[in-house]
Amino acid sequence: MRYYPTIGENDQKESEVAAMFDAIAHRYDLLNRVLSFGLDRRWRRAAIRQLGEQKNGRILDVATGTGDVALASLRLEPMETVGIDIAEVMLMSARQKAARKFPGAPLVFMQGSAERLPFETDSFDAAIVAFGVRNFSNLSAGLRSIGRVLKPQAPLVILEFGQPSTKPVRALYRMYSRLILPRIGRLLSGVTGPYKYLPDSIQAFPHGQNFLSRLEECGFEGTFAEPLTFGIASLYTGYATEGDHSD
Repeated sequence: MRYYPTIGENDQKESEVAAMFDAIAHRYDLLNRVLSFGLDRRWRRAAIRQLGEQKNGRILDVATGTGDVALASLRLEPMETVGIDIAEVMLMSARQKAARKFPGAPLVFMQGSAERLPFETDSFDAAIVAFGVRNFSNLSAGLRSIGRVLKPQAPLVILEFGQPSTKPVRALYRMYSRLILPRIGRLLSGVTGPYKYLPDSIQAFPHGQNFLSRLEECGFEGTFAEPLTFGIASLYTGYATEGDHSD
């Protein structure tokens, strides 16, 4: 099975990404804590805050993985949070975690693709994608699909890795991601591919204004970006327009 997915956009990428994440699902949460020095929790909290006041709303968590963002969304007191992901083993972890930590909470986890969301048009009050858009097999299709299921003016918040803005931090980050991260990843997960894929996919992703332009091309307005931790990660926000929701 391929544990190093295609970089960029490709029809084969979806199955490759699913296989990769299922292969590391058993150590995914531990790897996130260790490899990010715990910063991933802070970044996810910032993403949830960026959603704004969504109490009693319906929230969509795309590329939910093991459900950390979906669980964190409960602080917004949603009517329901739906987590969707293409990797079934990751979803099994999410369901187990939710049942253990928040039994009876309004959480639903289901398998599905960002590019083909199985929901009615205008059916969510907010959406979030944490470290998932790099893995879309077709970025524009995924963003348009999310826009279709959001109500007009509903926020989409995307948390994604970026490129540090200062040269010293960028050099340290490049050394860490290329030389150290794959070794730790293999030690903890037993698989090397995902942690070689990570820096390559980050490098290929359209950062900053380039990504905001993609959001606008896909029907979002009022877009803006906020760098986190010297630009190692970024929050992107846009608001759904009424647009053409036909698929």
